[in-house]
Amino acid sequence: MTGDYPGGLVVFVGAGPGAPDLITLRGASAIAQADIIIWASSLVAPDIVAGHKPGALLVDSASASLEDITPLYERARDEDLLVARVHTGDPAIYGATAEQRDVCRRVGVGFQSIPGVSAFSAAAAAAEVEITLPEVAQSLVLTRLEGGRTPMPPRERVRDFARHGTTMALYLSAARHRALQDELLAGGYPPGTPVIIGHKVSWADEVLLRCRLDELSATMKDHRFWKHTVILVGPALAEAPPIRRSHLYHPGFRHEYRAAEPEAARALRDKGARA
Repeated sequence: MTGDYPGGLVVFVGAGPGAPDLITLRGASAIAQADIIIWASSLVAPDIVAGHKPGALLVDSASASLEDITPLYERARDEDLLVARVHTGDPAIYGATAEQRDVCRRVGVGFQSIPGVSAFSAAAAAAEVEITLPEVAQSLVLTRLEGGRTPMPPRERVRDFARHGTTMALYLSAARHRALQDELLAGGYPPGTPVIIGHKVSWADEVLLRCRLDELSATMKDHRFWKHTVILVGPALAEAPPIRRSHLYHPGFRHEYRAAEPEAARALRDKGARA
């Protein structure tokens, strides 16, 4: 728990991408024990909160403002209650939790967070890809398209991030798919760069699509995706990517648990790698 507060606790629970068995054990336990459960029916699958205890108060925050939720945090403080504030995916990613922690501090109620599986991770798993493929992509850029309702910092532009040519996960950008495609191409991704579109990943009605980057906008338009959608872009996402063997399991790579085999180590050194 963060802070020294007399009573009550607000737990920000990462609900995962949708499937009820993709929430963490700790997150499910917090929901099961909570006196008050605040969740957004527009984003979180109902099965996630179905395991609540008898008498728990369920509050749908789909149409609520922060001011509407604040009295529930005050009630938790006054009555020493446990609140499970359930967020889709991981609460640290586009979860608007920082402002809620500020409210908790202001009203004097303790808080803590439980991480969750994010949609980009669930989409990669569903597509059976490795987003950090050795010698192809070793970084992940997680961002959103600028120009929407929420201002972006001036130096955080999709076009600039695209110049790195690594794997990118894009949230909250499906509704402006043409602008997104244009910015990714302008940043330097080749037109044939693999794209994975995950809509409602892990839900019963999940849709997972593959296309080229220059087909992204048309594909999104055909399926009318505008929310519950994460877009992965990058060379590592190809169905048959170039495989560069990792050093970790190479017999010539030495680490604290395994000695290197001499011949295999020489082969690695010949390639310019450290054995």
